[in-house]
Amino acid sequence: MKHTFDAIVIGSGFGGAITACRLAEKGMKVLILERGRRWEVKDYPRKPADAWLFDHRSPQRLNGWLDMRFFKNVTVTQAAGVGGGSLTYSSVALEANPALFKSGWPAEITHAELKPYYDTVAQVMNLQTLPDGQLTQRLKLNREAAQKLGYADRFSKVPLAVSFSPDFNYQLSDPFSAQHSRTFTNAYGQQQGTCVHLGNCDIGCDVRAKNTLDLNYVPMAEKRGAEVRPLHLVNAIEPLDGGYKVTFNRISDGRLIPGSETATRVFLAAGSLGSTELLLRCRDDRKTLPGISPMLGRGWSANANLLSTALYAGTDRVQQSVGPSIASAIDFTDGSQNGERFVIEDDGFPNLILGALRAFLAAPDGGGLGRPLLEQIEKHVSAGQDRQNLMVWLGAGMDVADGQLSLKRRFFLPWVKDLELQWDPEHSRGVFEAIRDLHRKMTLATGGNLQEGLPGSLLRNMVTLHPLGGCKIGATLQTGVVNHLGQVFGYPNLYVVDGSIAPTATGRNPSHTIAAMAERIAAHVI
Repeated sequence: MKHTFDAIVIGSGFGGAITACRLAEKGMKVLILERGRRWEVKDYPRKPADAWLFDHRSPQRLNGWLDMRFFKNVTVTQAAGVGGGSLTYSSVALEANPALFKSGWPAEITHAELKPYYDTVAQVMNLQTLPDGQLTQRLKLNREAAQKLGYADRFSKVPLAVSFSPDFNYQLSDPFSAQHSRTFTNAYGQQQGTCVHLGNCDIGCDVRAKNTLDLNYVPMAEKRGAEVRPLHLVNAIEPLDGGYKVTFNRISDGRLIPGSETATRVFLAAGSLGSTELLLRCRDDRKTLPGISPMLGRGWSANANLLSTALYAGTDRVQQSVGPSIASAIDFTDGSQNGERFVIEDDGFPNLILGALRAFLAAPDGGGLGRPLLEQIEKHVSAGQDRQNLMVWLGAGMDVADGQLSLKRRFFLPWVKDLELQWDPEHSRGVFEAIRDLHRKMTLATGGNLQEGLPGSLLRNMVTLHPLGGCKIGATLQTGVVNHLGQVFGYPNLYVVDGSIAPTATGRNPSHTIAAMAERIAAHVI
C-alpha cells in the first residue's frame, strides 16, 4: 500500500516543528497534526472571557491557549496551538550544563554531540540578549542579589528568542506604545516587530517580537510543502502495511469529526503528557501498539520548578510585568550548593497562570481543582498590594525524575480512563529547599520581604511549565521507550521527538535542549 504521507508529525512545538521542517527539506511529504489553533494577534487571550483554556475532556467546546492538568501535588501547564510550547514559554534558550549528560543519558548524547544542533537552533530562532540600554528592574534586582551574595560570576543575561531594537529605551515618550516597535520581515517571510517591553511574553506578544515557532520553523516547513492541520486531536496510532494509520478527531463548529491518514513514518511531539498518554492508550486500551516498553510512563520530572514571590518598598524596585518575562539567571548547575543543581531567574508576574486559573474556575465544569492554587497566588497579589512591587523568583533544577504516568479509571465514570500522575516532591526535597533558601537569601540581601505560604512552599500545589519524561531514552526495551535517536523500541519508523524522551531533568530551561535533540533526530532520519 502506498501511504498518503511520508511522515505524520503529531504536535508543532519544539520537537514537532523542527522535525517537520527538516523532513520537508529532505523532500518528504509531511503532515503536521496540531490539537490547538493557529493563533493570530487579535485572538490572544486577555480578558477573563477570552479563549484561555484548552479542555482535554471537551476540546470541541474549549480549545484555547493553555491546557492545565491538575494532579495530586502538581499542576502541569501546557500550550495549545501551532507553535506549541514556544507560544507560552518565556523565550529562554539555555544550553544544558555539559555535566548533565554524564549521568543517566546514553553515551551517544553529549554536549559536544548536541552543540552543532544547539547552534543551528540559535540561528533559526534568532537568539538575542536584552540590550544594556533596556535592562529591566527585575534583571537589576537579580544582578544585585548575585553581587551581594558573592555570586556575581554566576550571573548572566540569558539568550532570548526575542527581536530587540537598539533604539528602544524607557526614556521615550510613552515607551510601551506599539508605535516604537520596528516592523520587519524575518528570514522566513513572516511579519514581526521589535520588543517594546509590553510584558505579555507568555500570553502572546502583541507586536510579534517573540520569535515563536510559527514564525520560523513552521513556515520553513510549509514553504517546503508540509501541510499543517490545526484543531486535530490524535487518538490512535496503529501499524498498517509497513507504515502507520493515525486516527484523529477534527474540531469544527463545536463538533468532533473523525478522520484518519496514513504515513510511512510517525513522529510524536505532543509533549511529556501528550505523547506519553497517546502511547499508553495505544498500548493498554486500544492494543494497537502492545509491544511498547514497560518503562512507558516512568521517569517523569517537573524540572524542579519553584516560584517564590517577594514584596519591595518603593515604586521602581521591581516594575513587575514590564519587559521580557525573564532576562537573567544565576546558575548553580555545577552542584556547588550542597550538591543540588539549579538556576534562579527573574520572572515576570505569572499572568498566564492567573488568567487561565480564573477562566478554569469560571467554566461550568471547572470545579474546585485549581482553587487552592489560585487562592495562594492571589493572596500575594491582592488588590491592596501594588503588583509593580512584587518580585517573582523562578527556580528550575535537577529533581530525581521519578514520577509515573498511567491511565486510571474515573471513580464516577468507570468506563472512562484519565491520565494519572504519581509524583512525590518529597523525594526531591533537597533541590526544592536549596532553591527556596537562595530565594530567601536573595530577597533579604536586596531589602525585600519573601512571602511565605506560596505555591510550593510546603511542597504542595506546585506548578511546572517544564514537564519532562514519560517516554525516556534507554539502551534497550527494558530500560527505555526509545533509543538515542527517538525510535520506539519494537516499532520501526515510529519516533518520539519531544521533552518526554529526556531521561532526567535538565536543570536549566529545557526548550533549547529539546530543540537540539529534535534537530539531531531529524538529521538521522532517512
